[in-house]
Amino acid sequence: MPASKKLLLLIPNLGFGGAQRVFHDHSVELANHYTVTEAVFNMDEGNIYPSENKLVSLAVDGGGSALDKVQNFARRIARLRNLKRELKTDVCVSHLEGADYVNLLSKGSEKVVLCIHGSKLHDGNISGVVGWVRKKLLMPSLYNRADRIITVSRDINPELVESFGVKPEKIQTINNFFEVGQIEAKAREPLLAAEQAVYSAAPVLVTSGRLAIQKNQAPLLDIFAELLKRRPAKLVFLGDGELRNDLTRRARQLGLRVYEAWNEEALTPDYDVYFLGTQKNPFKYIRPASLFVFPSAWEGFPMALGEAMICGVPPVTTDCPTGPREILAPSTRTPRQPIREAETAEFGVLMPMLNQPASLAADQQVWAATLDRLLGDATEREWLGKLASRRMQDFSREKIFQQWVAVLDDVLAK
Repeated sequence: MPASKKLLLLIPNLGFGGAQRVFHDHSVELANHYTVTEAVFNMDEGNIYPSENKLVSLAVDGGGSALDKVQNFARRIARLRNLKRELKTDVCVSHLEGADYVNLLSKGSEKVVLCIHGSKLHDGNISGVVGWVRKKLLMPSLYNRADRIITVSRDINPELVESFGVKPEKIQTINNFFEVGQIEAKAREPLLAAEQAVYSAAPVLVTSGRLAIQKNQAPLLDIFAELLKRRPAKLVFLGDGELRNDLTRRARQLGLRVYEAWNEEALTPDYDVYFLGTQKNPFKYIRPASLFVFPSAWEGFPMALGEAMICGVPPVTTDCPTGPREILAPSTRTPRQPIREAETAEFGVLMPMLNQPASLAADQQVWAATLDRLLGDATEREWLGKLASRRMQDFSREKIFQQWVAVLDDVLAK
């Protein structure tokens, strides 16, 4: 397809997040094939992942009263419609649900493609009256208007068809891609002396992600407290978010010694749990860890999990919807009932989810026992790390992105 085809990419914001990283990667790569413009609702969260492509802000605020939100929603639709006309857009690809609605409702002669980044059925943030409207009205009535819907995980597809009435022929799965070589190079960057002292003091468990409900890190603290009764270890959190204070408070309630990077304390090996905040290069903290632990309640196609696997760290992850099973056990089907025991899969270890109140205590014990066993078996960890790294070669930019170009070329040809 000639470069004269005009592609508009839309996302609510360019703040910190997995979807924003994917948006950036797509924008950079698609610019090799099309004339790309990026658009956001506003710049309130800055531009964490800048590209060299043209960026347009619709300059419409979020938040406010219910009336404010409705008015802002209408403004976004009107301004995006005008932008599409001004740019003579051939296809508009939206990322994240809020952008999807605005994209669909501003549709003119251009083609519309949606990129679905996560489970809708299991998303704990889709709740209350607004959640009911999204699930019962907006998604069922609007999503079929798209020319194509791309999901990042195979297990999102049946949700869209069975729960929201989306036509199967509109849906296609293209997994997220990873800049494997770049991540491997960044992972080799050495730690500072104080950081290395922490990693040398005891085996390190590391987790990466926003401190938010979706990532469900609180039960991990209870598991870690139980693990410390069995062997020395350290737990490192990479990332920040709205649950920062809740998590540090819970850690101290459990009697854990807590380091918080934002307090500018001296980094020493004397702590149990380390909250290192958002790091420009998280990979150098992941690579030397003994295990990568991932307790999410739901996902899409988790970037943090894949990045840890590229670093060669054995992954121990909840078998949550969606993504982890597809990555670690691609030849298996999603079980009808949540697993209750550790499952050593082809490329890592799948674990019980940690958001089921009736079984939480037992599930935490399974986690503690599994982590204890793995920390005691260096041979198994080394083997799992090699398998994890090998698996991620399947998701290189070169292998994945040609699927996106094929889809867009097909949509534009119709």
